[in-house]
Formats: sequence, C-alpha cells, structure tokens
Amino acid sequence: MRVLAIDTALTGCAAAVLDTDTRAVIASETLTMQRGHAEALMPLLARVVEHAGIDFADLDRIAVTVGPGSYTGLRVGIAAARGIALVIGSPAVGLSTLAALAAPHLAAGETRSIVAAIDARHGEVYFQVTGRDGRPLVTPRLSTIDDAMRAIRARPCLIVGPGAALLAAAWRLGAERPGVDPRPSPDIDWVARLGALAEAGSAPPKPLYLRRPDARPQTAARLPRR
Repeated sequence: MRVLAIDTALTGCAAAVLDTDTRAVIASETLTMQRGHAEALMPLLARVVEHAGIDFADLDRIAVTVGPGSYTGLRVGIAAARGIALVIGSPAVGLSTLAALAAPHLAAGETRSIVAAIDARHGEVYFQVTGRDGRPLVTPRLSTIDDAMRAIRARPCLIVGPGAALLAAAWRLGAERPGVDPRPSPDIDWVARLGALAEAGSAPPKPLYLRRPDARPQTAARLPRR
C-alpha cells in the first residue's frame, strides 16, 4: 500500500509517501512556514509524488492531520486530502496532531507517559497524555496551563510539541522534572505510518478544533429570513 501523508496543522507544510510493502518512506518534504500553506501545498505534493516515482492514481490512501492546530492550515490540508481521495477513488483518513507528535517516542519505547502539547494562546494549551503502552490517559482537550499541570504532574513524563516549553516552565519545584522535546510540528514520516495503521472507516478527515474560532459572524443585527 502507498500512503500519501499531508500535514499543514501547525508551522509545517509537509508531505510524504510511504510504501508499506517495503516499510520505507520513499519521498518526503517539509517546509517551515507560519502562513502561506494554501499556495505551497499543491506544488509540494506534486514534487513529493514525482520524487516517489509514481502518479497520484497509484496512491492507495491519503492521511492528513486534522488538529488541533491552525484553523486555516487545517482547512488547507483536509481539503487537499479530500479532493485527492475523491479524484483517485482512494480513502482518506484523519489523524490527531497530538497523536502524531507522540508517535515516534512511543515507537522508540519511551517508558514515561507522553504529554503532547500545543500552544493554544491566551494561557491555554491543547494536550493529551498517552501511557507507554499507547493507552490514552488523558484524551485530547483544551485546558488552561494550570489545569493541564494538575492533570499530568503526578506522573513521570516526557512533554513533546510546540506547547512543551510552556508546561515545562510551569513545572512545580519538588516534582520530578519532565523530559522536553519542543518540536514545532509532527514528523511527516510518522503521519504516514499512522495513516497506514488507521481504520479507514473510523477515522474520517474532519477537523478536530477543540475550540470555536475567535472570529464569528455577528448575530445581534441579523435580519429574519422570509
């Protein structure tokens, strides 16, 4: 099976092609950017597929990170994944950004709990906690930093992701200091590997926002429909 992975959830615009028969990522590219994902993604996908030596029609599955993350970035990646899947007739699957951040550490045999965290601004973080056996201890949620600390500080842990420094800075004296891996975005190769393992029917490519947008239509002056 050939899996095309897409990630535009955070500060990366990335794609990779995984061949599950050889268990190898045969093409991969990552660009770092705060904005501009919409303009960069399709040319990047074309380069990655060409470098893999295949056509889009040869892809068996599309995997995409669905959040939490940037509203604009998520929409760009998910729209591309859905569009490609529709055109070539292959399934698309959605993967949590937090799970993708934790995946390489789980695969490496990390013995501590893994806290994947993303800065949600306004003194809040998106986070989840995963046990060393891959079992979720705290499901994905949006919390204040203080509430997140109360949920995780009782256990030895490794904190990963772009919110890791925030939680590490709030760590209380006397508690065992956590490990910190402040990587800004998931490893696209691991997005591809998780995509190959996902159940296609149970992981739809739909946004996992966890928070409503800050900008919303005003309703006070809305005229009634006739």
